[in-house]
Amino acid sequence: MGGFSVSGYGPERGTMSKLFARDSLARRLDWPILLATLALSVIGSALVYSATRNRTELVGDDPYAYVLKHVMNVGIGIGLMIGTIWLGHRTLRTAVPILYGVSVFLVLLVLTPLGTTINGAHAWLDLGGLSLQPSEFVKITIILGMAMLLAARVDAGDREHPDHRTVVQALGLAAVPIMITMLMPDLGSVMVMAMIVLGVLLASGASNRWIAGLLGAGAAGALAVWQLGVLDDYQIARFAAFANPALDPAGVGYNTNQARIAIGSGGLTGSGLGNGSQTTGQFVPEQQTDFIFTVAGEELGFLGAGLIILLLGVVLWRACRIARETTELYGTIVAAGIIAWFAFQAFENIGMTLGIMPVAGLPLPFVSYGGTSMFAVWIAIGLLQSIRVQKPMSA
Repeated sequence: MGGFSVSGYGPERGTMSKLFARDSLARRLDWPILLATLALSVIGSALVYSATRNRTELVGDDPYAYVLKHVMNVGIGIGLMIGTIWLGHRTLRTAVPILYGVSVFLVLLVLTPLGTTINGAHAWLDLGGLSLQPSEFVKITIILGMAMLLAARVDAGDREHPDHRTVVQALGLAAVPIMITMLMPDLGSVMVMAMIVLGVLLASGASNRWIAGLLGAGAAGALAVWQLGVLDDYQIARFAAFANPALDPAGVGYNTNQARIAIGSGGLTGSGLGNGSQTTGQFVPEQQTDFIFTVAGEELGFLGAGLIILLLGVVLWRACRIARETTELYGTIVAAGIIAWFAFQAFENIGMTLGIMPVAGLPLPFVSYGGTSMFAVWIAIGLLQSIRVQKPMSA
């Protein structure tokens, strides 16, 4: 594989000396999005520490065990971002068939004895002490694969919009890993992937009939999944508790009820980091992962929780700007897919803690503890930065 250059991506002789040139990478990076994601990861580290420091069943005698792992995951994620920028989204475009094949193979492995269940979801691979959630990487390969197909003839100048045959091929590419993920079943990831597909089609300029058809097919598919019993009992119970918050408050509705109590008790400025009674008392399960926003609401208050939302808004705003300013449809589609991913996942995660969305087991991007999810979102930032640095300096 080749290195990064100002004029392009992929193999190019004599470009490594330009990597740190004053007028190249530093000026072309989108610093607001980089600083916002770094700030989110710093806040997340503090929240992970507060949520796990007194949970001896997780950290043993070392209160820093989880936060150190979290910081390491962030560091690896940043390294993956740098590697993605160095390779470039155009070079990765040529590797899409390989990346797609590997990601589908990994999600298939989850359905074998190598697959394991964590927090009720059979969506993980147990690789000798290392847990991997392949569906996180599938989100990236769906974006890249669909973008490659939908933009190929448009970027070549043969068409203004993708034709119906190309759209069918792109939907087929996305359908394979989505159906495999549904068999796990990992409903949260399927919901995110569905929103990615919708965002990608909207950005590609595909006919509105495809958008309407996709929405109709999604509704029919959701009804079929419900009627055919594909979902596990705990997933059905989560939707029932969302529809009726008073249903089984000590059982399936416990998480949401305790989450709302924690957030509501924070007030304007919160109780202070490490001083939240709900967090310290371990009343809200999985506060270092799915319910980390409750720690922010209780201990940092409205201002701290609002800051997290503001920073996520900055990420989405800058990503939208990158999508709008890029000179190629492929880059626009990739950026749009990432926007749809981040926007829906953040809304779902925060919404389920407030009781306005069903519990779906999705981490908060850049904030929640988790290795695979952290790696995936930083790779996505690398893709956005790669799209940003390739545009003309005058743009």
